[in-house]
Amino acid sequence: MSSSPATVCELVEHAAATWPQRTYALDAGGRNLLTFDALAAGCRQVAALLEAHASKPGDTVSLVMPNGLMTLQLLLGAMHGGWCVNPVNLLSQPEQMRHVLGHSDCKLVFVSPEWETAVRAALEGVDREVTVIVIEADASSVPSRMPAHSHSVIPAQAAVQGSAHGVDPGTRVGHGSALRTGDSAAAQRVALLMYTSGTTGVPKGVMLTHANLAANAHAISAEHGLSAEDRVLAVLPLYHINAFAVTMLAPLAHGGSLAIAPKFSVARFWQQAHERECTWLNVVPTMISYLLEGAAPPREQTSRLRFCRSASAALPAEHLRGFEAKFGIGVIETMGLTETAAPVFSNPLDRTRRKPGSVGRASGGEAQVVDADLGPVADGQTGEITVRGPSVMLGYYKNEAATRATFTPDGWLRTGDLGRRDADGFFFVTGRIKELIIKGGENIAPREIDEALLRHPAVLDAAAVGIPDRHYGQDIMACVVLRDGHGADETNLREFCVAQLGPYKTPKLFRFVAELPRGPSGKVQRLKLVQLAL
Repeated sequence: MSSSPATVCELVEHAAATWPQRTYALDAGGRNLLTFDALAAGCRQVAALLEAHASKPGDTVSLVMPNGLMTLQLLLGAMHGGWCVNPVNLLSQPEQMRHVLGHSDCKLVFVSPEWETAVRAALEGVDREVTVIVIEADASSVPSRMPAHSHSVIPAQAAVQGSAHGVDPGTRVGHGSALRTGDSAAAQRVALLMYTSGTTGVPKGVMLTHANLAANAHAISAEHGLSAEDRVLAVLPLYHINAFAVTMLAPLAHGGSLAIAPKFSVARFWQQAHERECTWLNVVPTMISYLLEGAAPPREQTSRLRFCRSASAALPAEHLRGFEAKFGIGVIETMGLTETAAPVFSNPLDRTRRKPGSVGRASGGEAQVVDADLGPVADGQTGEITVRGPSVMLGYYKNEAATRATFTPDGWLRTGDLGRRDADGFFFVTGRIKELIIKGGENIAPREIDEALLRHPAVLDAAAVGIPDRHYGQDIMACVVLRDGHGADETNLREFCVAQLGPYKTPKLFRFVAELPRGPSGKVQRLKLVQLAL
């Protein structure tokens, strides 16, 4: 192939031609594996299965399944053949799942047996025919046809038409034709429809094209110096963009492999990485926090590991230093969004050039910091981080207003993150615009308070949030998770914060909780904490 693969189909076929007998994926137990050659053959079988159930390229296929080799094969197989995939967040509330399955215009849903009841209940509110196929996430082979249940309340209706950047979502994957290698138009067709977590409103469907996904796969491979000798432990769920782009797609670009686990387990994590001969890890900050509470594994279990990649949310500096000290593994901090097909910032592979507390430099695209009028600000000044590049989404499905609001007039994606850039081009995220605490006219970043509390020896996790105050407009509440076997009361924490932050930024209220509410990427859902102040 004369140029880099630009579609998922081309990624799969190029990998199968270049490394046919190399392992692409294996389960965490080491019982089953999938070579690149078998993956390509399986992709064609998935297309045949879909067509056997009256689905055609151009349709959207939803998946309500946990991690497994079959989940991975179905996702890749559908995209390879020209379908648009919609992996549904298993942490969705029933109403959110109902919205996603209805809004996505899916014609077929793959569901694992334990989720069948929930999916059928969600489809009761959908006014079109939807085929449901029940299949195990770890099934060993793609069947040629399966018994299916077709749900139909009213005859199928035409999808609500809308556009994003002038693109009609009704033609988003190529007018019903299967993708073929060398098809230049194929790269601009939507391969993935992934919904945001919807923690502050109705989930929005992010449309990511083949070009977006392929560009990010190549960027990740280059950024981390990955090769065919590398294997990642895949414990993040495939319905999240991080796992989808980083652990599933990136190995296709560099010939590496993944060991896929059903879910993250502190007790089994290090043993899985050792037994499956992994060379790197891909986790989110919450997982690092839990691993720090566990025992350090024997050195022989971590000797192959080149680095641990932390993604999706900002990693507290205390946790980064603690992880490196306890496990002897360097941490590469990165950050991305669903809207950017995962990573858009990364620290360097060279350990000596990383900056703790920074999400790194722009990776695979450009980034800048802007003021309220969307004008660029000088290095060191705080503003909103905006990005642009080949991995940035096409837009939100059937939501022109949200798409327009998310892009600046000159085409930069507004991340909603507050931060600054230093003179070396490294970006530091200080919070979310919607979560900024404005006390008496002064802007206070919640993360500054979080990190101060995390320096207290009794604090395992912490999150600050603004609460109404009749004098200041807003004041500060901190929710704290204490370490097992450690004690601290409100007086103790207040004195500690005064010493660390000064009186003005010290929380007015402290609430002790068993855990903080988090989304699938590990980001704290701060706005859910406000009710604890009542």
